[in-house]
This record gives sequence, structure tokens and C-alpha cells, in this order.
Amino acid sequence: MTNYPRFGFVTPQNMGLLTDLYELVMADSYLRHGMNEPATFDLFIRGLPSNRAFLVSGGLEQVLYYLEHLRFDDAQLDYLASLGLFSDGFLNYLRGFRFTGDVWAIPEGELFFPLEPLLEITAPRIEAQLIETFLLNTLNFQVMIASKAARVVLAAAGRGVVDFSPRRDHAADAAMKVARASYIAGCTGTSNVLAGMHYGIPVYGTMAHSYVMSFADELSAFRAFARDFPHNAVLLIDTYDTLQGTRNAMAVAQEMASRGHRLRGVRIDSYESIDELAALSRRVRAICDEAGQTEVQVFLSGDLDEYRIEELLERRAAVGAFGVGTRMGTSEDVPNLGGVYKLVEDSSGPKIKLSTGKATLPGRKQVWRVRGNGGAMHDTIALREEPPPPDATALLAQAMAGGRTITQDSLEAMRGRCHDRLAGLRPALRDLHTTPQPPVGLSDRLQDLRDQMYRTNAGQDAEKRERAKKKTRRRL
Repeated sequence: MTNYPRFGFVTPQNMGLLTDLYELVMADSYLRHGMNEPATFDLFIRGLPSNRAFLVSGGLEQVLYYLEHLRFDDAQLDYLASLGLFSDGFLNYLRGFRFTGDVWAIPEGELFFPLEPLLEITAPRIEAQLIETFLLNTLNFQVMIASKAARVVLAAAGRGVVDFSPRRDHAADAAMKVARASYIAGCTGTSNVLAGMHYGIPVYGTMAHSYVMSFADELSAFRAFARDFPHNAVLLIDTYDTLQGTRNAMAVAQEMASRGHRLRGVRIDSYESIDELAALSRRVRAICDEAGQTEVQVFLSGDLDEYRIEELLERRAAVGAFGVGTRMGTSEDVPNLGGVYKLVEDSSGPKIKLSTGKATLPGRKQVWRVRGNGGAMHDTIALREEPPPPDATALLAQAMAGGRTITQDSLEAMRGRCHDRLAGLRPALRDLHTTPQPPVGLSDRLQDLRDQMYRTNAGQDAEKRERAKKKTRRRL
């Protein structure tokens, strides 16, 4: 039996069946027809959601682990046999399954745009097909969260942002991935202790209102907490009256100073409007400064996101750091991405999908980026064998060869990459309220191949074919 059968946890022992049934059915049919030659699939995002200007790569590390460790044990094979769908030959094939393919990917923490392959897989067709669901599940989610968190970090304008989302995330696995993806995107840490242990992410926490209410009065609660945690004391000041809570916190700060310690901060978590919170933060800051506690940080939390943080700073909120939970951990305004995984080449040559609104780019690819002055960038999606444009940098790097990971960045390297890319963004791509034209085009050779395949394969009358051709020539 697999681990934790009643709770539905995904483990290395059972993750082979974290797939859609049709992936297995197709794979069985491929095997029966001898169709297991090398094939290449692209994973990409079809388009930018509303108010998004860029995407942030995330989740590759989990994908590589999955590909290296994907197996089908007896329990999984017994279950598949019980369905009465699969041939004995296919079940025997799965018994010895190993992924043996190559992976090219945009490194984690890199910015990218729609239609650019985030991941390109070349492997025997059955191997490449079976992994589709897990890859989309992993990368769609982590790209979504990393992209959302990057916007929050941009809005905070250099102030710290802590992931406060685990209690509102969509299950335990999501909470771990949110902590990781948001840290790559620039958050300073997380409240998720397991993520801290597993990934080495800094962990942060203060106290709840229940702690304050558990003591005879607020001052007693603050004093107890400061004595118990003299090196990590951040006091929640809005349980009763925020301004009086601040004065109580300052009294405790003076007592801590007499013992050689320092109050790190005060947190406001309750408010009726952004205007009120901004004004309240300034009054709290003034009380702290008047008490000589200029180093005490004002920490704001409570249903924040990039829009509310931007608004707070526009209203001159006195804030040193933010705790951001639900709206970031669920990417509330854009809770899903249109990531897809499509066949682009096999032994017969390049492949293309012509469906209206869902057409694909044929062939194995590379994405070349040219950087200009003032943070300008332009990407060109090209065929893999094409020479690069002048002064261009390749975005896709080989991450796996023959089923073995070649190299892996540290989490800090991913985070540093994202920090550098965000710092260099031109203003139009930093705007939180627009969806600008992505700075991406197709190489002439890729465009010619696409047009040729439309002419050859569309099977439409002349008017429809011309209309489809015009659509394909649009730049992203």
C-alpha cells in the first residue's frame, strides 16, 4: 500500500499515478502500435492574464526530482490492473519505467512571456506523454504564485514582505510551494515552519490576538512575550485599541532596553479602510519615535496584496514590512494560468496544432533575449538550430540529459536571478494595472515554418486559411 492512503498525500512512492487517466490510455495505445520513438513537447503559457506584464519561472526543481524518481510500484500496478482497461504488455512496461529523456528549461527566477517554452521535453513518446499532468500541475501553480509574489515585492518598494498564507492556501502541498515560490520572487521569508526547515527559508512570526486575550490585560501579555522571546519580540497592538496598544508596547520596549534587549516591531492587522490603516500607521510611528524607539519597525498585515500595498504607500503609510497571506497564496485575482503541454516535433518532423485560439509553434526551440538601455528587453522565439541574434542570451538551458539532472541552482541563486530581473524592468512592465504588449517575436525561420505548415495542414477554404495566416503573424 502507498503511504497515507486515507489522506491523499502525494509521496515519491505514489506520484506515478498523479496523472489524468487519458495519459495512461494513450500511452498504452502508443505501445500497442509501436509508437515510442523520440518526441518533443513544449510547456508554455498561452497568454498573459489581466493586469500582468510578465511571468516568473518556478517549480523546475520539483519537476526534475519527479522525472528522476518516477516509478510504478506493485500497489499502483495492482490498481491499474483492477480498472480492466490496460494491456498486460503495458502494465509490464510500467513495471520497469524510467524517464530517459532530455529537458531544456527556463531557470527558476527568470522572467518570461507567453508562448515562450518554459520547459521543452524530448523523450520516447510514452515517457513524454505520461508526465504531462504532473508537469502542468507543478509549473502552472508555482509560476502563478511566483508571478503574483513578484508583483507584491515590486509594490512594497524595498520593504520586506513575509508569506503569511499557509492557513489559507489550498492544502498542505500548496502551502509549501507558495513559501518556496514567493521566496524566489523576493519575499524575505515565510511563517511556514516546515518550509523553513525543508527549504532553508527564513521563518517569521509574531503572536495572535488569542495570546493577548489569554492574559489579564494587554500590558501583561506584552511583558510575558518580551521576556520569553527577547531577541524576536514583535507585538500585536490592535487587539483592543491600537494607539493604547502602541503605548503599552513602548513601555515594554523601555523595560527591554534596560535589560539590554530591543523590541523589534509592532504589528497592525485590523483596519476598516486603506486610508484608515495608512493614517493609523503614521500615528503609531509617531508614538514609537516620541518614545525614542526609532528602530522599532511598524509591520502591517491583513488581506493585503500588491494593489493595497501600492495604495498604502501612495497614502504615505509609515511601514517597514508587510505580512501578505490569502491574496498572494491563492493569487486571488488570477487564480490559474493557461499553461499547456503540446507536441511540437517527432520522428516525422515538426508538428503543429491549428485549433482556433489554440494554435501552437512547431519544432524544437530556443528563446533569445536581447537587453537594451533603460531596462528594455526583447525576446525572439527561434528554432533550436538557428544562430542567435547579435548580443543575445539564451533563456532555455539544458537541465536534464538521459533522465539525469545535469545541474541545479541553489534557492539563493534563483532568488538572486529574480531580484536582478525585477530591478532591471522598464516602467511599463512594472505597472500593476496594465497588460502591455509582451516584448516577444518569432524568428523569420520559425515564422516561415509556421506559415508553411498552415498552408499544408490547415485544410480550410482560401478565406479561412488567409484569416488564420493573419492571426499567426501577429506579434505577441
